[in-house]
Order: sequence, then C-alpha cells, then structure tokens
Amino acid sequence: MADNPNPQENSLRKIISHAKEYGFVFPSSEIYDGLQAVYDYGQYGVELKNNLKTLWWQAMTRLHDNVVGLDAAIFMHPLTWKASGHIDSFNDPMIDNRDSKKRYRADVLIEDQAAQYERNGQADQAQNLLQTLGKLLESGDLNGVRELIVAEKITCPVSGTSNWTEVRQFNLMFSTQVGSLAEDSSTVYLRPETAQGIFVNFLNVQKTGRMKIPFGIAQIGKAFRNEIVARQFIFRMREFEQMEMQYFVRPGQEMLWYAYWKEARLRFHRAIGLPADKLRYHDHVKLAHYANAAVDIEYEFPFGFKEIEGIHSRTDFDLKSHQDLSKKKQQFFDNDPDENGKPYGNYVPYVVETSVGADRLFLATLCNAYAEEAGVDAEGKPKERVFLKLHPALAPVKAAIFPLVRKDGLPEKAREVLKLLRLDFNVIYEERDAIGKRYTRQDLIGTPFCIAVDYQSLEDNTVTVRHRDSTAQDRVAIADLKALIGREVSMERILEQLE
Repeated sequence: MADNPNPQENSLRKIISHAKEYGFVFPSSEIYDGLQAVYDYGQYGVELKNNLKTLWWQAMTRLHDNVVGLDAAIFMHPLTWKASGHIDSFNDPMIDNRDSKKRYRADVLIEDQAAQYERNGQADQAQNLLQTLGKLLESGDLNGVRELIVAEKITCPVSGTSNWTEVRQFNLMFSTQVGSLAEDSSTVYLRPETAQGIFVNFLNVQKTGRMKIPFGIAQIGKAFRNEIVARQFIFRMREFEQMEMQYFVRPGQEMLWYAYWKEARLRFHRAIGLPADKLRYHDHVKLAHYANAAVDIEYEFPFGFKEIEGIHSRTDFDLKSHQDLSKKKQQFFDNDPDENGKPYGNYVPYVVETSVGADRLFLATLCNAYAEEAGVDAEGKPKERVFLKLHPALAPVKAAIFPLVRKDGLPEKAREVLKLLRLDFNVIYEERDAIGKRYTRQDLIGTPFCIAVDYQSLEDNTVTVRHRDSTAQDRVAIADLKALIGREVSMERILEQLE
C-alpha cells in the first residue's frame, strides 16, 4: 500500500487496526504468520456477528409465518453440484501480471476502474464500461476481456505495468476425498453456497411442515470458495458465512415476490442502522444461468459501493435440475383455484432468493459504526474520541459496571448490580484504572451503557448511567436498570420497523 494512502484506504486501515486491537477480528493462525484471506472473530466480534445472525433469523422466521429454518450439512452428494451447474460453470476469469507474478480477477479489475470513473463524476463512462464487461462475460469472450483491460490502461497495483497474461477460467470449488482408503475414496466438495442444501430438502420441509405455496426456507451456514484474489479485509474470504432464504412461489408470480423481497431486504439494512444514502440497488447486467432477474443491495464501504446482499429470481432451474438428475420429482400439488376456478395442480415451483453475506454485513456494520469525534480531555486540551456507534441491540456488550474505587464496599455493591443484570444481558465488570479510561475502553467496543457505582449508591441504591453516544449521565435507581437497558437493547425495536 502506498506511503500516502487516499482517505478511503486510510479509513479502511483504521477499521482493520481497530478490529484487531479491540478483539473483533484477528488474522487466522497469526502466530504462524496467518493464512491469506482467512480470519477469526474475536470475543467482541463473535458477539456482534451472532447478534446480526439472530436478528436476520428472527426477521425471516418470526415476521413471516410461512418461512421456516433449516441447517443442512456442508458435505453433499457430488451430483448436487453437477445439477446446480457448479462443476461445469462455477468459474471466475483470472489474469496474471507477468512482472509482479500476482493474480487478479479480470472482471474485478474492470469493475474497480468503473468505480474510479464514478468517483471522478464520470457516471456514464462507468456504466458503459460495466455494460461492455457484461456483454463480454455473457458471450464468454475472455480475449475481449483482456483487450478491454489493455484498452482501459489498467495496470497491476504492485508492478505498475500492464504486462498481462491471457484471461483464463478458474473453478472456485474446494474438493476433498471421502473414504477410509485412498483407493476407495470419492471426491466431494466443500459447498460453495448454502442454497443447494435448501433445494434438495424442499419436499422434506414442505411435507413435514405441511407448507403451502408461497413459503420460504431460511438457513445460516458456512460456504467455501477458492477465491483467486481475496482482499479488502473480510469482504472477500475463502471461508465465509451466508444467510440465505429461498422463497418458493407459483410460476408466473415470481416477479411480484422478487419486487417484494427487494424492498423488504433494503428496509432490513436501514433498520439495523445503515444510512439510506450509503445503500443502493445495483441491477445485474450479466445474469447467472439460473436467473431471470437479479439485483444487489450495495453498501458504500471505504473502498466504494460493494454488494452485501443479492436478491435473485432463480426461476425453476434448481428444482428442475435436481429432478432431472436424481429422477425424483420435485413438484408441489397446489389445491388452490386458479382464475378459472380449477386447482393449479402439479408444478415445479419458481424460487426467489435473498442471500446476504454475514461477514460483509458485519463489515458494513463496523465501518458504519466507527466514529471519530473532536473533544477535550479532563484538563481542557483537545482530544479525539473514538467510539463504535452501534445500534444497542447489536452491541457486543450491553453494559459495563464499574465501582468508582476498589474499596469501602463499592466492589461488592457493583457485583450485586452485575448479578442483577448478567442473566438478561451480556455485561462486564471492571475495576482497574481511572474511571475515565474505563469509559474509553467501552466506547472502543461500542458498549451503549456504563454503570458507575459510587458512595451515593451505598446510601440510596442509585447509580450513574453514562450513555455512549452523547456521554450524558443520568442517576438511575438500581431497581430500574433492567427495564431501562432492556428497552434500549431489545431487538424488538428493529423488528417493529419491519412489520
């Protein structure tokens, strides 16, 4: 990275550094110098990510009577991936720079160039470039993709040269062997997406749950892709987590539901605190082989607008493909009358998919929450305050409890408060250092409330509650703490916006 990074790169650097220093995200196997594009979630990161997953799960399964959950296995029969098209066509176009020996996704190089045009106010040029790329990829013209890179004078970020190889296709699936003996083993794949586990269980869920069309199946789970270039922190990783819902509908009604879920999913992202001006739709120019419509919801990261969720009208491609290859019918008998008063009868349902990356949503939430604010210290000198302005329902820790000093019965009183709250909320107790430093530590991990126990607490059972965003302090009865915190950190406050 350059010695004088641009503001966007500098912002991302700060967030990456903050995530590691304060227990959100660590490089995996760091004592062995790490593993490229693999990360571990630290003690606060796992809490934030779990809160996001819980909120998504509740928004899907509690707010929709006809959406139920599933947890399918990572390993699946290899023919699953033949039917889905992954074995034959799950590829990315790669290109190498001969001078730096670095490998890149050819389409990403061009997309980054289009993003630069957009930042420069050349929106039409950006759109034309993306449309040209889409047509080349649609026709499989890899030589045309290389010529476009050359024509745009796109250079390698490392070597600064345009000494490119030809563009080649690279399959993204990880494979491994299953079997106790090498000669008896068979090739299986780490799933590159969670959707197929839903499709092969479509009839199992429909019959056991007595589900009627339309209905959805939601799933959260790990997926694995051997990315050519994994970069931008946790935005693109080789092991990641998806939150997907497949919604099964009558043929011919898929575009109505596509429009419904497109709007519903944008409202979700706004409800968790992502600003409207940092979210946008991006319609696909090049559609996947299974889709008749597709749109991304993009968030403006420090490195530009990038996808955090995709909504796709997948037609009946998946169920029909599995039906054809497995020879098992994947049909639904619909008793409801059509416009002629006759039952719809047997058909293979169409599918509308919503697919959000849990890791990308985590990163968007972290980027949006990171705040720097000018202030003054205790002596009146200028001091920058850094804090995470997380929605209280998402914050890893809901409240921190501090005795003012470590004597005179204050720690014992503070632990009484801890015992009162710990079964309802994730709270922590801390008594080391000056209370100002303790406040600062909690700001850095996004804790919305700090509770100070002082000498007055021993007299009247009240405490001082400090609010993270405003730093305002209120005197609150200990007996009222549970209700106060519970109201502010409840996920109901978010879910109510989605009803």
